[in-house]
Amino acid sequence: MTPDKCERSRVQSTSGLLPAGKPCIKFLAHSLLAFACALPVAASAQLAPDTARAIDAIVARALDDRSVPSISIAIVQGGKLAYAQAYGLARIAPAVRATPQMRYKIGSNTKQFVAASILLLAEDGRLSLDDKVSRFLPALTRADQITIRQLLAHTSGYPDYYPLDYVAPFMEAPTTVDAIIDGWGTQPLSFEPGSRWEYSNTGYVIAGRIIERVSGVSLGAFIRSRITDKLGMRSTMDTNESAWDARDPIGYEVTALGPPRPAKPEGRYWIWAAGNLAMTASDLARWDIALMHDSVLSGASRRIMATEHLLNGGTGTNYALGLFVRMTPEGRLRWDHGGETSGFRSQNSVFPDDDTAIVVLTNGGGAASDKVSTEIEALLFAPAADDSAAQALSQVRALFTQLQAGAPDRGLMSEGLSAHFDRQAVADFAESMGPLGKLESLAQMRSERRGGLVRRMFRAKLAGRSVRVSTYFTPDGKVDQLIVYP
Repeated sequence: MTPDKCERSRVQSTSGLLPAGKPCIKFLAHSLLAFACALPVAASAQLAPDTARAIDAIVARALDDRSVPSISIAIVQGGKLAYAQAYGLARIAPAVRATPQMRYKIGSNTKQFVAASILLLAEDGRLSLDDKVSRFLPALTRADQITIRQLLAHTSGYPDYYPLDYVAPFMEAPTTVDAIIDGWGTQPLSFEPGSRWEYSNTGYVIAGRIIERVSGVSLGAFIRSRITDKLGMRSTMDTNESAWDARDPIGYEVTALGPPRPAKPEGRYWIWAAGNLAMTASDLARWDIALMHDSVLSGASRRIMATEHLLNGGTGTNYALGLFVRMTPEGRLRWDHGGETSGFRSQNSVFPDDDTAIVVLTNGGGAASDKVSTEIEALLFAPAADDSAAQALSQVRALFTQLQAGAPDRGLMSEGLSAHFDRQAVADFAESMGPLGKLESLAQMRSERRGGLVRRMFRAKLAGRSVRVSTYFTPDGKVDQLIVYP
């Protein structure tokens, strides 16, 4: 949808509600268009108008997916909430327009709050991440060999009680936390603790119970008192403690390519510590800001929470504690997590080095939340025009190939780099990189200015492997650094 169409629909739309009863399909489609282009809230003033319009267009396109009636987003830039908007229908019949003040179920993004709660108790000196589960729940399978850290990192081996993407009939009835723990925490392990990464909601239910045992209060009360109330996240609710009501969006699901229909929610406590929270996109963004700026956790605890967990043999998992941790292809650090509960999806992506976060919440299934998040990320981090990029790429390609052959053109180098690549350094480069074969491709991942120089990061693919190449260029275009990393 183009911005011009959005402007026209804003003028034509006069009501956020459809008449009661069966909605007219044409009117419903028109209303979805109008709602998708609703004017942004006041917080959007910090975003450039062109950026805001581009984001509106991204979300409007995503609403073409009939399985997603509404999308609510929040964007953080410079450590502040820069944009908050909702699009589409919170309820289809009778139609109720989604607003940024509505809360959505965030599913597994709850796990960040559970992991942070454990770390707060560790700061209090009341437990350690390396405490064995047996200290708190001795009856569980091999509890004397599994640590709290492994619960939070999905390496404990406890089988997942909720691997399905729909609500099985037995999950429509209420359960209890103890029933989940007794039912899945006493089964044989899926693998040796620490030997494998396998997502397990069961591990987080066990962690939630440990929080209650140590703190003496309910999990919901602990999260409220130590995190959400402190940050002014007033919309946050525990979906087991409070009823979903008419002010909240309905979650929808589709069968095959059919129309969206109200989803059957999980029975009480089935999505406890694994995914029980609901909130507005703006409040989840407030949590992202606090996490980046150590407003709740200490710096040391935040580093633990956001450091990739390694398996027993040292293999990485791309997961920390309640967060996926990875580098984008452009070399940007990203903490992220998706969430799913019946009728709702969420995607929360944080870029700590850029002081930026993107929150996308939907009341439908499919991949819309991830797609919108990915497209907004590409928009926010689109590289500025770089007139020297092609020349720099050519120089690095030539110098890299020459170094592989042991005969660099020193006219491409600054005096400092030429001195650095003495006879021994050139020989080491040639002997280690030459056997990897021809340079098949070289692509710039990112560029930035520092100390009067231009830093450019490249990804090089050779017949044998891929490597990163870190370079600096002087103002007169000489290569001032060329370092190869695995």
